[in-house]
Amino acid sequence: MLKIYQQQNGGLKGMTLPDGDPIPADAVWLDLLSPTNEERRKVNALLQMEMPTRADMEEIEVSSRLYQEDGGIFLTALVLSNMDSETPTADVVSFVLAQDKLVTIRYIDPQPFKTFAARCERGNMPGNRAEMVLMNLLDVIIDRMADVLERAGAEIEAISRDIFQPHQDKVMQSADFQNVLRRLGRKHDLTGKMRESLLSVSRVLSFLTPAMEGKPNKDVRTHIKTLTRDVQSLQDHTSFLGSKLNYLLDATLGLINIDQNNIIKIMSVAAIVFLPPTLFASIWGMNFHYMPELDEKFFYPIALTVIVISGILPYWWFKRRGWL
Repeated sequence: MLKIYQQQNGGLKGMTLPDGDPIPADAVWLDLLSPTNEERRKVNALLQMEMPTRADMEEIEVSSRLYQEDGGIFLTALVLSNMDSETPTADVVSFVLAQDKLVTIRYIDPQPFKTFAARCERGNMPGNRAEMVLMNLLDVIIDRMADVLERAGAEIEAISRDIFQPHQDKVMQSADFQNVLRRLGRKHDLTGKMRESLLSVSRVLSFLTPAMEGKPNKDVRTHIKTLTRDVQSLQDHTSFLGSKLNYLLDATLGLINIDQNNIIKIMSVAAIVFLPPTLFASIWGMNFHYMPELDEKFFYPIALTVIVISGILPYWWFKRRGWL
């Protein structure tokens, strides 16, 4: 799908370009969502340059993602999508600045693009040049990541309370630990994707800084510096959340280990407590022809008493030593 945005009433008016229609010359933003070959051909013909393909966008080398060619600036960053769900995804999005136009090529539909498109429709745009459109779009993407990080931080704090302060003093069971580990794993996956996305956006901004040196618009350079500081602060916060997740993971595994040790301790104590009674019962259960005490009239209650006392004494000793 090819959607074009033109200047109108202090903002950008968007419309989906029908098949067969040419791209208007005054279009400022060309948004390609899972483009067809025909849509890609139209953009290439308009700008007289080759737009990056899906394979080009997935290259991991920095030189393949950030470069200047034929008077255009080509930028590729990793953008997160479905961040409100349990399965967030990350995919590459390319931004191309050429001939006073911004071209975005993407195969996902993240929330920041929807938010930014609605903002453009309302006319809430501080600048309508292609460079400022890119800056404002990156600003929305970074704001979205900041919101997700804030929510993730609150959820990680809730997990921490569940680990160290079980509700109603309830001892955590194995099922609780499994649920905690799954929640920690999901948050770790999210912060990992967030860290990778922030790194790619930081590289984009670093590449834009010298690329915009010769541009007349000083607001763009100021905006780049502001976005760079925002990204740096989010990277620091992501690193903090990652460290906290690692700590909580280690703590959870430690509690699981303690729980398993308690089970083994109980089984060991039970075995030792029942060992002396078993010994006496085994001795008196032997079928020897001559065992004098078996002929005593009161030996049966005495034997039961000895068996019970021999079981109580080990338990009392463990309790006294603080092993239980």
